[in-house]
Amino acid sequence: MSSDDAHDPKFGEYGGQYVPEVLMPAIEELEDAYERYVLENEDGFMDEFRERLADFGGRPTPLQYAEQLSARYDRDVYLKREDLLHGGAHKLNNALGQVLLAKYMGKERIIAETGAGQHGTATAMAAAHLDMPCEIYMGETDIRRQRPNVFRMKINGAEISPVTTGRGTLKEAISETMRDWATTVENTHYVIGSVVGPHPFPAMVRDFQAVISEEAREQINEKTGALPDSVLACAGGGSNTMGTFHNFVEDEEVTLYAVEAGGSSLEVDEEEGVAPNSASLSTGGEGVLHGARTRLLQDSDGQIMESHSVSAGLDYAGVGPELAHLVDEDRVVPVNVDDDTALEAFHRLSQDEGVIPALETAHAFGFLEDAVLGDGDHDVGETVVVNVSGRGDKDLETVLEETEKRDLDVAPDMSILRSMGGGDL
Repeated sequence: MSSDDAHDPKFGEYGGQYVPEVLMPAIEELEDAYERYVLENEDGFMDEFRERLADFGGRPTPLQYAEQLSARYDRDVYLKREDLLHGGAHKLNNALGQVLLAKYMGKERIIAETGAGQHGTATAMAAAHLDMPCEIYMGETDIRRQRPNVFRMKINGAEISPVTTGRGTLKEAISETMRDWATTVENTHYVIGSVVGPHPFPAMVRDFQAVISEEAREQINEKTGALPDSVLACAGGGSNTMGTFHNFVEDEEVTLYAVEAGGSSLEVDEEEGVAPNSASLSTGGEGVLHGARTRLLQDSDGQIMESHSVSAGLDYAGVGPELAHLVDEDRVVPVNVDDDTALEAFHRLSQDEGVIPALETAHAFGFLEDAVLGDGDHDVGETVVVNVSGRGDKDLETVLEETEKRDLDVAPDMSILRSMGGGDL
């Protein structure tokens, strides 16, 4: 991205800065800091960022050949192991970058939102690492289903503020964090966790996350002497997706699949204002959400609908504007899998490769299964890279509870837990 591009807040028809006037000084200050420190490496900012990613974060993460999956699908499958990054997910790339940027800007306080808890955990870790006070807004629904990450955030010294409005998920957490920022802009930086929000957040978060595809592109070339036929990543807001895709976008021979949460159905109940999925790219329309024009789930009156996914991190009614633009340009292929398929993939990857994935990540592996062995009509080619965006520790309680409700072919027998008086992990 050039310096001139930094001043363009749009990706085609999407993006922009749809924010209250009170936030514009903070947005302009951040835009200036993004250009100077991130794009131009003023004061060696990017050098320090990459050094901390290596020493604190543990980069580079490996690109692993998945032997059992490759045999199952009769093609070469490689796993980009972001679950091995410090904190257990790709979220640290962006959180560390933004908290460090806040430090360079002279800010004194960090706030953030979180859904699955991984972004909150990463922000709390980065804030502790850089000696900054931190407050995390999290919906009460997500607090209940992501208790391990709530504990991890607290252990790292973060203050957790429950959000009780709406369904108490990521959309409400973002709204509440923006309200905080509007009244504390002088000394506070808001670490947005995905490629959403007003410019420059979508571009800046993508740039911090692009280290994923930078490494993956080099690693697959080293291992195979060529680029992959396809790259798969799960898609919620889209930070993992854009980070995984960014350095492959110009490689037209590489198909990029953004795998959304199909939830329980792609049908929408407008009367109840509920979409039983989080598939904004597949089923959404154009509108404005959290400061940017993008693709989102909305009813015929333009009201934002409540989304659903078995995965807290994908349970969001919109998607990043650049990702929406790339779909419109036919550069990214949007696909989706339902809750059952994701849960089956969670168990399959755990049992076949010894990798317990985040439920978000499991959606990408669910698509791979359908594309190769199911009724899917997508050809992923002979060499496939799948981003393992995070590890599944945080999801064990949810998976156990949801597996108990469903008759899944690959689910293990968990009767020993029931015989011992419950399944609370």
